[in-house]
Amino acid sequence: MSTVANQFEPDYAIPPGEILEETLATRGMKKAEFAERCGRSEKMVSQIISGQAPITAETAIQFERVLGVNASVWNNLEANYRLAVAKSEQQKALLAQKDWAKRFPINKMVKLGFIPKPESPTDRVEKLLDFFGVGSAAAWEERCARVCIAYRKSPSYKSAPESVAAWLRMGELHAEDIDCAAYNRERFIEALSSIRGLTRQPPDVFVPEMQSLCADAGVAVALVPELPKTHLSGAARWLTKDKALIMFSLRHKSDDHLWFTFFHEAGHILLHGKKDVFIDEEEIEDNDKEQEADRFARNTLIPLKEYRVFQQLGRWSTATIATFAEQLGIAPGIVVGRLQHDGLIPYSHYNKLKTRFVWKDNS
Repeated sequence: MSTVANQFEPDYAIPPGEILEETLATRGMKKAEFAERCGRSEKMVSQIISGQAPITAETAIQFERVLGVNASVWNNLEANYRLAVAKSEQQKALLAQKDWAKRFPINKMVKLGFIPKPESPTDRVEKLLDFFGVGSAAAWEERCARVCIAYRKSPSYKSAPESVAAWLRMGELHAEDIDCAAYNRERFIEALSSIRGLTRQPPDVFVPEMQSLCADAGVAVALVPELPKTHLSGAARWLTKDKALIMFSLRHKSDDHLWFTFFHEAGHILLHGKKDVFIDEEEIEDNDKEQEADRFARNTLIPLKEYRVFQQLGRWSTATIATFAEQLGIAPGIVVGRLQHDGLIPYSHYNKLKTRFVWKDNS
């Protein structure tokens, strides 16, 4: 039989100097005499009693010899007191950061299970700092500076930088649970070829297979629901020199958008630098690298030569689109999305050929 005792952690601590003062009074010993016996100055003893000076390990041993109270008792009293003081100061610092914490979509983050429900404004700050793995709001600002500066400077972007940073962090946490081999470019190219053939499969087939193939090539793949105040389709970045991360949000919930986003982000990994962070917001294609990633996704999914032949039909039907998709070995919704994007058919046409997805938790 075993018993489990509840650990009592009071939110206060008695200054060890008070205990010392009471002990000296009980024994009728003056500070001057005590200081002389310890080989310390009376001023130092007074400072310890007032809490201005700490009880060091050496001093605790001297106290034990003079008073007979074990040195570990004095050390524990001192440590508990200093910890309590530090916690009190920390609570003040957390309270001063409460406005910073209000900038994050914490309710959604709680719903998705990334943060426990906060119990107070200071607890909200503390849980956010734990989530981001930083010690303060200032440290967060420094760490997330690149993302925040880019979003604050560009009027093109509609997403809130704090929500973007939270979404990226969610991807990082997902990636921590994915064991990856060291990045291998050739193996990743082979993985993409295999993944292209999975576009006709349901999510319970293609998601684990995609993640496994990419992990073997050094790329973690994370599907993360978008957060409020974001308009993000996907992101690509390098977590280390040997591990890349591809994220996508399933923003539009259709297979053509999902697969285009995945291969677009894969294009960033293959074609662009390891120091860049690519955050792809819908309808933002204002630089060469984004356009390169777009071309990579388009031509990987539907090779240009075959697509030009298909374009010459001039008129399309459910049957011709389905046949062409089957010949290419891809989902027909991808062909529909390409024709719609290129203005060859209206966005209202042939959408029944697209597969729609929803998150299992309906979030």
